[in-house]
Amino acid sequence: MIDLRALREDPDAYRASQRKRGASPDSVDALLSADADHRSALQSFETLRAEQKGLGKQIAKASPDEKQGLLARTKTLAEEVKTAESRVTATAAAFEAAGRALPNLVAGEAPAGGEDDFIVLREVGETTVPENVRDHLEIGTALGLIDTERGAKTSGARFYYLTGDGAMLQLAMLNLAIQQAVATGFTPMIPPVLVRPDAMEGTGFLGEHSDEIYYLERDELYLVGTSEVPLASYHSGENLGDLSEPRRYAAWSSCFRREAGSYGKDTKGILRVHQFDKIEMFSFCRPEDAEAEHRKLLSYEEQMLKKMELPYRVIDVAAGDLGTSAARKFDTEAWVPSQGRYRELTSTSNCTTFQARRLNIKYRDEQGRNAVAATLNGTLATTRWLVSILENHQQPDGSVAVPKALQPFLGKEVIEPK
Repeated sequence: MIDLRALREDPDAYRASQRKRGASPDSVDALLSADADHRSALQSFETLRAEQKGLGKQIAKASPDEKQGLLARTKTLAEEVKTAESRVTATAAAFEAAGRALPNLVAGEAPAGGEDDFIVLREVGETTVPENVRDHLEIGTALGLIDTERGAKTSGARFYYLTGDGAMLQLAMLNLAIQQAVATGFTPMIPPVLVRPDAMEGTGFLGEHSDEIYYLERDELYLVGTSEVPLASYHSGENLGDLSEPRRYAAWSSCFRREAGSYGKDTKGILRVHQFDKIEMFSFCRPEDAEAEHRKLLSYEEQMLKKMELPYRVIDVAAGDLGTSAARKFDTEAWVPSQGRYRELTSTSNCTTFQARRLNIKYRDEQGRNAVAATLNGTLATTRWLVSILENHQQPDGSVAVPKALQPFLGKEVIEPK
């Protein structure tokens, strides 16, 4: 839910935001209309209710002749109140639906356009394509790290087993990420991966991307595609106090995505799968601190990529590719030699007050007044990273060099053929 007061004061800013996303500004006008209808219905209902309450006092003081007229008015007024109350209910539902249909206000600095209109902010490291380059699946299969055939046999397409040093490599990466998070002030978390509809709705995932989510109808629970959802919901309905410093969490969880609409895309290997593990950072802060916090989350992601010794680039994602909740998003993309291009490994989003408004998460400002907090998220490590690690560290003899930061966890410098 966006800030209604800001919308009423400057609807053109929201219309411009929609155009920047490549979306229709009609949803802005639909929300303004629904808001006006709902406020009008409430005013009518409250006026009638006030009259209804006042009639009781009038009847007690009225003369016999006046009392008959007042009693007749009581009957008609009861019907009018009932009708007005029904209108309030109907306009409230329409208002809520219109509010949830409007995505967050795009940050002024975010580039306009769609998926291909991002801006490259920087490239770090040297990109190479080794002679006789092998892709991650060929490497992982030969070294006994990845088994997609048995994954498909057990669970279907886009499932896999990580085996032997493949499992150890992922555990090493995730452990390193959680250690870094704790060292930089994050509270480690292992959250639930099944959440109620209000948690999923509150974070903005039941809109345009709802077909990506696994839903357990019998239990009315959703499997999360990111632990951003349970982390955002952790403080739903709460007041976080003065929030003079951001409140930061880092969660280790399995994540699940249906990959609907991705038929034929990245079917080979573990780049686009239905289940994966991830360390997700999440921050609650004051809105005025959100931009600086966003830059910090990005710097933590870059620290991890450098520890993995991977060439990467950082892009400023265009408005049309932000999703419902984000006002601005940075992606970090690592080099994948077998494809000769960069592929997304992490993203970090500034959701401003959009999610906290839906989840009713407040803090107290300098005047002691309740205000809506800002939320941000960012990925610190995930299964997909193995793609770039294996390909960038492959050796001519078929082995894979282990990044120095991961060697203490694996107890070896090289993963060799068995």
